[in-house]
Amino acid sequence: MSDQAFVHLRVHSSFSLLEGALTIGKLAKLAGYDRMPAVAVTDTNNLFAALEFSEKMKGEGIQPIIGLTLGVDCGDRAVDPKRPNLQVPKPRLALLAATEEGYRNLMALSSRAFMDSPDTGDASVSMAVLEAHAAGLIALTGGPSGPVDQAFRDNQAGLARARLDRLAAMFGDRLYIELQRHGLDQERAVEPDLIQEAYERDIPLVATNQCYFASLGDYESHDALISIAEGRVLGDPERRQLTAEHRFKTQAEMIALFADLPEAIASTVEIARRCHYRPRTRKPILPSFTAEAGGAALDEAAELSRQAREGLDRRLAAHGPAPGLSEKDYRDRLDFELSIIERMKFPGYFLIVSDFIKWAKAHDIPVGPGRGSGAGSLVAWCLTITDLDPLRFALLFERFLNPERVSMPDFDIDFCQDRREEVIRYVQEKYGRDQVAQIITFGSLQARAVLRDVGRVLQMPYGQVDRLCKLVPQNPANPVTLKQAVEGEPKLQEARAEEPIVDKLIDIAMKLEGLYRHASTHAAGVVIGDRPLDRLVPLYRDPRSDMPVTQFNMKWVESAGLVKFDFLGLKTLTVLSTGVKLIARRGVDVDLAKLPLDDPPTYALLAKGETVGVFQLESTGMRKAIADIKPDRFEDIIALVALYRPGPMAN
Repeated sequence: MSDQAFVHLRVHSSFSLLEGALTIGKLAKLAGYDRMPAVAVTDTNNLFAALEFSEKMKGEGIQPIIGLTLGVDCGDRAVDPKRPNLQVPKPRLALLAATEEGYRNLMALSSRAFMDSPDTGDASVSMAVLEAHAAGLIALTGGPSGPVDQAFRDNQAGLARARLDRLAAMFGDRLYIELQRHGLDQERAVEPDLIQEAYERDIPLVATNQCYFASLGDYESHDALISIAEGRVLGDPERRQLTAEHRFKTQAEMIALFADLPEAIASTVEIARRCHYRPRTRKPILPSFTAEAGGAALDEAAELSRQAREGLDRRLAAHGPAPGLSEKDYRDRLDFELSIIERMKFPGYFLIVSDFIKWAKAHDIPVGPGRGSGAGSLVAWCLTITDLDPLRFALLFERFLNPERVSMPDFDIDFCQDRREEVIRYVQEKYGRDQVAQIITFGSLQARAVLRDVGRVLQMPYGQVDRLCKLVPQNPANPVTLKQAVEGEPKLQEARAEEPIVDKLIDIAMKLEGLYRHASTHAAGVVIGDRPLDRLVPLYRDPRSDMPVTQFNMKWVESAGLVKFDFLGLKTLTVLSTGVKLIARRGVDVDLAKLPLDDPPTYALLAKGETVGVFQLESTGMRKAIADIKPDRFEDIIALVALYRPGPMAN
């Protein structure tokens, strides 16, 4: 790494929601084009991008530095007696993980900021919490939004120095005084004070540039993004505005910008050399299955074998073998599956899933009979994870677990929509509230939505924007991009050519399309850890729920070593449960699990295409197909559902 190099230490990716416009892929390309030796991402309060950024940058041969811009409540501001309820934004520090301990502390700080703050939009930690997690971290004073700059700007030099004293006591030689030059008056006003403090205290200076977008050509679209975030219009003089200088500048630009302070440029390289840790992907870590909460861990393979064999005895006693099969066929298949599960070290997974399904059934919570490749497991049937005999329907276990293609087993489990939360609460209590979380998901700016958002900030007439939006095809299963929509719709091309404002609308919208808009909770995914989760992944709090959520999405939470369990809420189960209760009022008891699969009146109803409300058989096309084929046995329905796909139907 050359001392003439410059390293960006304050990049806001698209995971700084509705603030950053740099996707991880674009960031990797920009750094690669300029031959940057390293880059740091410091998204606002969060580590959403940490693992993805680490892996993709390493793949491009660029050193990833993991950091965040963290709100800090200094606790030293006097309350204005005239405005006691005035909410003042918290000052922010930039923190970078130098070591593995530093990364763990970053995760803890980001988790605490969200979990302890009533408003996730202004999440922060106290100075005491920061001090408790300062080890292994490099701190930058935060630039214009930092606690030191803010105090100097408010003509409170004593407060600025007191804050600097406290930060120096926390971080020692890992503290750097940050200088930014985006051409703002607030930066120029305090720079002499910052330089003086640095020289008098022997604290190194570091040059940074807060990067929110790629190039000058993206400034206008990023300005619109900030307006979308704040619910303002571009013509509002009071709205938040950045400058064209908040772009991803080249090394040459930054070296020229700080030519009078070469040591501030050199510090960026020094910091990169000190940050020698990056998070890596890891193999799945399953929690230990225990018979009782807080109990000792069991020999999971032996426990699985015991439960499966006892379960098979009960199933055979109740139903008997399928036609043409013997009990020996079932026991041989069970031995085969158990050997594969034990060899792949997944007994604990089956036991955990079986445990919460048995709990749900014991508490009269409707559970689906099973679907997906998991229905091919005899062990799952024996453990009552599924209620389908896989041998009767010749289902293959290898589709679910195959030693030749090692991957985590994944049961799709349906619960009554209204009572799904009760099952998740049970799992929390059994394994520990700090070891169970839901999974984050990110909503993005899709074609129609981004057109409406940009049209609003441009103050275009609603009717005009609405007409343009309706020219963009709406297909949730296969979303059409704005570029594809324009290329395929002559009326959009015509409007763009005739009206400059429409051309501007589409140009800005295309640049913003696909950026993350908000964070929410995945509809089904839950992770269970073998230790407090914030030691493996940072946590987030969805304002609509009191349950913690992982900061990594479905793909990256599994890469971080956590095992995902799907708790799906299915309305059909709720409807069926309600129907059974209503019928019971008339003295008719129906056991759904014992309904025959060869009931002639049922097939007569299906043959008429009267399947509205029947799961997977209710679409218009499926109703026509079922009326044409007129199924008279369950195997016909299996074939129909398997074949009613775009590929087979085309042939």
